[in-house]
Amino acid sequence: MQLHGRRRLIKASLCAVVAMKTGGLYAATTANRDRRLAIKNMHTGEYLDEVYWHGGDYLPEAAGAFNHLMRDHRRDETCTMDPALLDLLNAVHRHVDAPFGIELYSGYRSPETNRELRKHNKGVAKKSYHMRGMAADIRIPGVSLEATRKAAIALGRGGVGYYAKSGFIHVDTGWVRHWCG
Repeated sequence: MQLHGRRRLIKASLCAVVAMKTGGLYAATTANRDRRLAIKNMHTGEYLDEVYWHGGDYLPEAAGAFNHLMRDHRRDETCTMDPALLDLLNAVHRHVDAPFGIELYSGYRSPETNRELRKHNKGVAKKSYHMRGMAADIRIPGVSLEATRKAAIALGRGGVGYYAKSGFIHVDTGWVRHWCG
């Protein structure tokens, strides 16, 4: 009986070592794979499907393209979007395993646009992360808002707002918190 227990312990230990090794290998390979986003700006109709990170680096041309796509469409102004926001959008999309890209309802907002929106909607934050290129209001076709919200919260990477009546969720790269609008 003692020999059988020892064999089970050795076998379990070997399985644990293999799991750690392959887990580490998996983490290393996923950390190095390309990061791609497919986003449609719902106000301009523009669509971009682009690799934005390759070989351990963000790609400047792709960053510029996403900055343009996610611009303040009311004033046609761009800003440098936070690369961590692109990573967050990528992670949410992968987490829900969606067959389609992301619909963008709001990315960057100029301070002027934010002030105008606040006049008509008290839910618009005075110091919105949108004005710093750190937030996006999104929907993922084929995935419920609730599932998208849960995925974003599970990642624990920033703010998540749930706006069921408006049909989108807000994600940002600020401090971790969540709310319903």
